[in-house]
Amino acid sequence: MRSHGTGSGLGSGLTAGDITPAVLAIGRSDFPNILIDTLRRQADVGHCMVFALKRAGAATCLLDAGNIPIGGDLGAAYAGQFHQSDPNRDVLFEAEGGAPIMLPSFAPRMYGARYRKIFFHDSGIVDKCATAIWTGDTCFYVNFYRITAQGRFSDAERARLQTIAPAIGASVARHFQQDSTATPDQNLAALFTARAPLSALTPREQEVCRRILLGFSSEAISQALGISLHSTLTYRKRAYERLGISSQNELFSIVLGLLASPRGLN
Repeated sequence: MRSHGTGSGLGSGLTAGDITPAVLAIGRSDFPNILIDTLRRQADVGHCMVFALKRAGAATCLLDAGNIPIGGDLGAAYAGQFHQSDPNRDVLFEAEGGAPIMLPSFAPRMYGARYRKIFFHDSGIVDKCATAIWTGDTCFYVNFYRITAQGRFSDAERARLQTIAPAIGASVARHFQQDSTATPDQNLAALFTARAPLSALTPREQEVCRRILLGFSSEAISQALGISLHSTLTYRKRAYERLGISSQNELFSIVLGLLASPRGLN
């Protein structure tokens, strides 16, 4: 694999396309469902909750999706008062802006008795992984849970979450900052216009690459753009050469790497 200078941090056992559905759902109303489906496929995550934490002290539950029936109540309780007693709070608030944060492994002893009863015993949560990322004065705090029926995350599942966490966290942050009327192609178009190395492509090369990312076949791209199949393949070849890549998966990796970098959230 040739280097393109924008590595996404994806491990060798994970292909970029594995989390692409969540990335392409940014700004859409079905983002929560697609996100939890993606997390279930990748690491059998039971439930996901996202909180926005402000340096000024306020907290908001932005997303609650999965298999915990009282998830909404837990989100409201955490945002209302318990965020102040979260043992991860110091790690979150000491972090530098824009850098992905991976929180320490879950251990019940980290939490006070009341916190532990409400958020773990009463809800049936037996394990948790979490990641976070700051954009401006807002920390997007993404939590992944397993309940009693599932058991704890295996070492392999935890490692997989750590691998995809930067791109998942960046996608969540982008989603909650995104114009809800934008289509996936408009979101990609903005990324191709503003961010190197994608911005170095010609307009037609960008159009072809965007449709590759959206799952179009070469034949469908040709039809959509009104060009021959030969031209589509030529534009793809030239685009890959400019980017220093040789496969669709590497193209996905560039996009995910840009999303996981601080400027990818602007």
